[in-house]
Amino acid sequence: MFIENRIRKLLSDGKTVTGMLLFTGSPMVVEMMAATGLDFVIIDMEHSALDLDRAAHLIRTADAAGITPFVRVPDVDAPLIKKLLNLGAAGIVLPHANRENCAALLNAMKFAPAGERGACQITRAAGYVRGGWDAYAERANREVMAIPLLEESDSIADFEALAAMPGLDVFFVGPTDLSISLGVPGATFDDPKMSEALDTVVATARRHGKYAMTLIGNNLEVEYGRRVAKRGVQVIVLGTDGDLFVDAIKRMAGVKQP
Repeated sequence: MFIENRIRKLLSDGKTVTGMLLFTGSPMVVEMMAATGLDFVIIDMEHSALDLDRAAHLIRTADAAGITPFVRVPDVDAPLIKKLLNLGAAGIVLPHANRENCAALLNAMKFAPAGERGACQITRAAGYVRGGWDAYAERANREVMAIPLLEESDSIADFEALAAMPGLDVFFVGPTDLSISLGVPGATFDDPKMSEALDTVVATARRHGKYAMTLIGNNLEVEYGRRVAKRGVQVIVLGTDGDLFVDAIKRMAGVKQP
């Protein structure tokens, strides 16, 4: 039952991929994301009220709809991460990433000898049946993605070391917390400080054969998103489902103008 991580293939082919963060927990919204051509969904367990049981249904929905499911966890909770991966999550997004917690994340995500993820074949990700464990474990270690979320200026300053860590392939620049850390709360990547941070991540990641990712939910304009992509960001998060729903409501509410 192991599903190949389609995002890895698209990135290696030089494609730009798009997705959204899911706060509402609606399987229908996941299906709508897939139907409109998005490549991935990030099921949010950091800022939303989503629990493990709901995450399980959303991962199944994503697989059925043909969209790659990632999960953002609150922190490095090894038992939770193990359960999410056993359910079939294609990657884990780690907030407030640094070298220490990224090392712990990789240890929790990888089967031995690369890490300490507990082994069990009677799981959804392993196909529920025994046999072929070595091949499954090797594929899982290769395909599942650890995605550090860079939200502090210290992480940007230390990014050369982070980018060099084996097992970390995609680096998510989080504009909301990073803008606060840089002293420009709410700024987009048009701000000089934010622009410099993004350029640092893109250039350093590329030098290490890795990829940059960010979110444009704080400026939901197509041209802004295109400018970000042209700077070398191959993974674009459009925002949360809440961002886009509220944005659409605000635009359409204009019908009430006298």
